[in-house]
Amino acid sequence: MKRIGVYFIFFLFCFFSLIIGNRLFFLQIKNGDYWQVIAKGQQLSLKESIGERGNFFLEDGKKILAQNIKKNIIYVFPEKIENKEETAEILETIFNQPKEEILADLQENKTFKKEVSDQQFEELRKQNIRGVYGDEIQKRFYAENFLAASLIGFVNEEGDGQYGIEGYFDDILKGKQGFEKGQRSPLGYLTSFSEEDDLNPPEHGSSLVLTLDYNIQFFSEKILKEAKEKWDIDSGEIIVMEPATGKIISLATFPSFNPNEYQKETDLEIFRNGVVQRLFEPGSVFKAITMAAALEEDLITPETTYEDKGYVSVGGPIIYNYEKRVWGEQTMTNVLEKSINTGAVFVGQELGGKLFLKYLERFGFFEKTKIDLQGEEFSSNETLKNGYPRDFATASFGQGVEITPIQLVRAFGAIANGGKLMKPYVVEKIIKDNGEKIKIQPEVQGEVISETTAAKLTSMMVSVIDNGYAKRAGVNGYFIAGKTGTSQVPSKQGGYLEDETIHGFLGFFPAMNPRVLIFVKLNNPKEVTTSGYSAAPLFGKLAKYIIDLWQIPPDYE
Repeated sequence: MKRIGVYFIFFLFCFFSLIIGNRLFFLQIKNGDYWQVIAKGQQLSLKESIGERGNFFLEDGKKILAQNIKKNIIYVFPEKIENKEETAEILETIFNQPKEEILADLQENKTFKKEVSDQQFEELRKQNIRGVYGDEIQKRFYAENFLAASLIGFVNEEGDGQYGIEGYFDDILKGKQGFEKGQRSPLGYLTSFSEEDDLNPPEHGSSLVLTLDYNIQFFSEKILKEAKEKWDIDSGEIIVMEPATGKIISLATFPSFNPNEYQKETDLEIFRNGVVQRLFEPGSVFKAITMAAALEEDLITPETTYEDKGYVSVGGPIIYNYEKRVWGEQTMTNVLEKSINTGAVFVGQELGGKLFLKYLERFGFFEKTKIDLQGEEFSSNETLKNGYPRDFATASFGQGVEITPIQLVRAFGAIANGGKLMKPYVVEKIIKDNGEKIKIQPEVQGEVISETTAAKLTSMMVSVIDNGYAKRAGVNGYFIAGKTGTSQVPSKQGGYLEDETIHGFLGFFPAMNPRVLIFVKLNNPKEVTTSGYSAAPLFGKLAKYIIDLWQIPPDYE
């Protein structure tokens, strides 16, 4: 009987061994590949990913203005955590945060995320806590903080470019989607992701080489800050352009912001770039444009004279010269030197409304410049186009015509380079992910005036600095062509504000073979009456800096 029991137990052992062996055969041999895939699938995960955003380099290619840096993000989902007390103790040492604060969030089932260091990330990885997950993300980083912020723009939390270059080139800066293969722990904690060639890895976005000169950009922003300290300007802009090509050497604005901390800004107006996104009436600097049109049509010469009585009546309120001065007989060159309003009206009347509008259109004042920055604005100046004589009269000296600073710079570039309207641009080169480089070529947008007209007007503008009210813009040894502009600011209720002005100075040098064009614009400076005492000396300071930096040889000794 005892032996029967032993045989029975042995039989059961063999029977179950046979069943288990048969099962193992099907699992490991016949269906082994299938279950191997299932097991691996529990450890591996596919993650849809986007390639890195392209970087921004300066023209020399050595300094990076915008790049991507790795950030470790920890995500905490309290509802999935089994022991919240124990988890709070672990996170306390890793997050360097009081246990009570963490436990309070966990008990309230408050989902949160936290950026941590590489060391913290590794420590948490080892803990393998259910409900606590980690990921490595790419974050946009701007190495120079405030420098050229309004030109660069920023990338928001969703990874979209906003304003400036980031917004304009967003499509090519963004990487393309692909897949990464990652590993997970048994509890589902994300441990790592890596690109795999056979999984269609993400493609990185293109990088951009900018036209900016770092030193000139830095110095331009510096003197705008000085203008704030000296004259308490509300805001200001400085543009430096190469007139032969349209290449932007510097585009400075004040006030600025830090694109690394754009979320801290409460006034969204600070993100608007005044160079391309704010209209203004340019004032007397515009007299050079009126002169250019009349010279081109052979209606005047630099020596043409007229009799100034200090005022002119063309319907509506009488138009006076600045401080109601009376100059008597004056040449057209004198009109620019002394910035005589009635002289500009005289030239405008010689042109007539139809020709005047024709040249404003030729100079590009009724259209965008198409600069490679997001959100460029322009005015079609419909009120001016209505053709009222007084509107034409005031527009001849820059009041009642709305433009942007970049439009004005482009127009004066045509005077400086012999008559060609050049498209302004801030990106010199595009570098694709595969290494292909696309060089941006200068673009001529139109022939505005002849070289002869440009040469005559340039000589007149040189006299503005040598003999006129803009002596503070001069640099010893150099012929510089320029024009001052002190303009009124329109009121929303009609008319002009009594206590607000805009001071501007625009010039280029060396006058006979210009390499640099500069526009300085100061919005509402205090305790200074005209641009000859504010914008002009800042122009001279910047011009001297560029001359020394680039070692531009003098015109005379």
